[in-house]
Order: sequence, then structure tokens, then C-alpha cells
Amino acid sequence: MKHRPFAIVFLVLASMGQPVRATEDSKIPYFASMKSETTNMREGPSDANRVKWVYHRKGLPVEVIATFEAWRRVRDMDGEVGWIHVALLSRERMAVIRGEGQAAVHDRFDAKSDLVAEAKPGAVGRLEHCGPVACEVKFDGAKGWVDRGRLWGVHDGEKF
Repeated sequence: MKHRPFAIVFLVLASMGQPVRATEDSKIPYFASMKSETTNMREGPSDANRVKWVYHRKGLPVEVIATFEAWRRVRDMDGEVGWIHVALLSRERMAVIRGEGQAAVHDRFDAKSDLVAEAKPGAVGRLEHCGPVACEVKFDGAKGWVDRGRLWGVHDGEKF
């Protein structure tokens, strides 16, 4: 049998540093949220890697973009990318208000419906439902529908 060294080198190089998708995960990318008040984002998928960021916000959503063993490569709403251990993440769907000024929270998905609250940029809430135009979000002290364009934590076109 003849060996093709270039093919072996190609396979080794192609697999180096490439995250492996774990079978228990749904399709990637997906959103998760931080389980605790303090969460470390690391430069690589192990505790031996340097801490890149320390988050102090339980429930903050992150987008999981890759997996490697018990680690998830994530992107935060500012575009920072790093690794977080799966034990520090929850599959609970959360969203954060983005943009300038307060976001209207309506009692129905229709923007012409009654205003029940206003949410400040950076407010984090639990996603209950998402339609094509708005998502129902439960904040501390208020629950209602917010325009999708003001939310980070849901993919374009995603409905549930």
C-alpha cells in the first residue's frame, strides 16, 4: 500500500485547532446563557488557558459557535469570542436589550398595543416566545413583547 504523505499532512493540519461538535448539542450556532453571577471566558478550551474576560451577570446570553469536549466557544453581544465550560452555561433562553434609548415593552406582539413598560439598554430578560416581528420577554417586574431589532439573543427568523 502506498502512503500519500501530503494527504496525511493535510488531514492533520485540517483537524488541528478545529473544535469538534458534541453529539448532545443541537445545531450550531445556538444561544445559551450564563448560569452564575461570575463566569470566566478563556482563550482556549481548558482551565489552563488564560482568562480573557470575567462576566458578572447571571443570565447574560452568549451565542455558542463551536464545541470541544466540555467546552463551548462563544460570542458575546460585543463580538468577543472565547471558551466557557459547559457547566457554567444554561440552555435557558435569555435576551438583552440593545441599541439607544429605552425599548418599548407591549402587552401584545403588535407595536400599536398598550405599553406595559420600557426596558433600558442592557436589561436582561427571559425569552418566552418569538414571532417574526417581536419576542415576548419576561424581565424582573414586567413581561411583554419587544421588537426583535432591539434584542440580542435570538437569531434572525428564529421562532419559538
